[in-house]
Amino acid sequence: MSKLIEADICVIGGGSGGLGVAAGAVQMGARTVLIEKGKMGGDCLNYGCVPSKALIAAGKHAHAMGTGVPFGVKAQAADVDFQAVHDHIHGVIAGIAPIDSVERFEGLGVTVIQAPGRFVSETTVEAGDQIIKARRFVVATGSSPAVPPIPGLDTVPFLTNETIFDLTEAPSHLIVVGGGPIGMEMAQAYRRLGADVTVLEGMKALGKDDPELTALVLDAVREDGVTIREGAKVTKVAGKAGAVSVTIETDAGSETITGSHLLLAVGRRPNLDGLNLEDAGIEYTRSGITVDARLRTTNKKVFAIGDIAGGLQFTHVAGYHAGIVIRNALFRIPAKADHSSIPWATYTDPELAHVGETEEQARARYGKVEVLRWPLAENDRAQAERRTRGIVKVITDSHGRVLGASIVGPHAGDLLQPWVLAKSQGLKISAMASMVAPYPTLGEISKRAAGSYYTPTLFSWKTRLAVKLLGKFG
Repeated sequence: MSKLIEADICVIGGGSGGLGVAAGAVQMGARTVLIEKGKMGGDCLNYGCVPSKALIAAGKHAHAMGTGVPFGVKAQAADVDFQAVHDHIHGVIAGIAPIDSVERFEGLGVTVIQAPGRFVSETTVEAGDQIIKARRFVVATGSSPAVPPIPGLDTVPFLTNETIFDLTEAPSHLIVVGGGPIGMEMAQAYRRLGADVTVLEGMKALGKDDPELTALVLDAVREDGVTIREGAKVTKVAGKAGAVSVTIETDAGSETITGSHLLLAVGRRPNLDGLNLEDAGIEYTRSGITVDARLRTTNKKVFAIGDIAGGLQFTHVAGYHAGIVIRNALFRIPAKADHSSIPWATYTDPELAHVGETEEQARARYGKVEVLRWPLAENDRAQAERRTRGIVKVITDSHGRVLGASIVGPHAGDLLQPWVLAKSQGLKISAMASMVAPYPTLGEISKRAAGSYYTPTLFSWKTRLAVKLLGKFG
């Protein structure tokens, strides 16, 4: 017989968004139930952000072994123990896991149910042998790697982000299908760890970012030895474990590429299966659950957040959504999500980070815009560290209001954050130009780019004339 649990808020999904809602709600006094059928921490901790950055870090250490000559450090080939790389990745996961664990959340007072959850009515969810009736529900079931309908794929072993971090031996030749952020990050990291790598992208690699900046990143990845094939449509795969072949179609015709491992990195699909959303009156599409600006579904007692709600698929978006839901669900504040200032970063080397509108988007919307650039090569810290590949590019309107910013360079995701603040708060370029930056830091490039907005005025003939006239007064 099913056990009935009554709650103020019931969260389905123990990833970053769901955990954020559960932790916030219970500590504010709400009776909270959290349902998770898989691993606590979701994709980010177990298959995404955390293991990928741990792998990238290993690749950077291997790369550093052969790049010290300009500093007077003799280069040598990295001796990579891939079993140890695997252990490092999973050690990092294990180090973070207690923060997201069942034990921690139960200690906070959350009722955690480890079973699939499904709606049985507009106000009721079933999980295992328990029935949960709640005032509000939050669906935070995330997304999974998309598997495209490529002929032959059903007979060939392949990797996704959910399985690639289980490898204990480096691939001899990794073929990556998909040239987006995940594909490019994995390609460069595995190349640095000793694998031959080929990336196959049907359109443009890193196609969602500013092409002026992505060109710098792609050049660096190619210099590491990664083969990047753009405009390459995959038409067929064949083979077996350790020996796979991928047939592509390009403008030059058909071609077959062989390798040892195949990684699919062609996007994500929302985890809708098994939720029985129809019985709750919740509408959805292939992209995810339909929500309004307050993240409410068509059943106003149910919210959807993070990847399952479609839109931008980032951990920090799910965390942002969690705060919006808590204000709506617990305090009845009609808070709305604003995605216009959501940043993102691609953790290649150099990194690529962006917030707001690109130059193309801004010109289409406003017509006249100002484009500010400052190269990393003109930064003293970058020169000292010999990491001068990069640029900051800022877009403002004709009144100096920041519309968007992109950065390529080391730690670009960190360097972007002042621009995120400027964009989200509607600041003008003068705020950044007047900032005092510590010397020598990479962050000075943002101040220099902002200052360049005033260069045409400061060094104009009018300014020189004014200085000359004022000088006559002693």
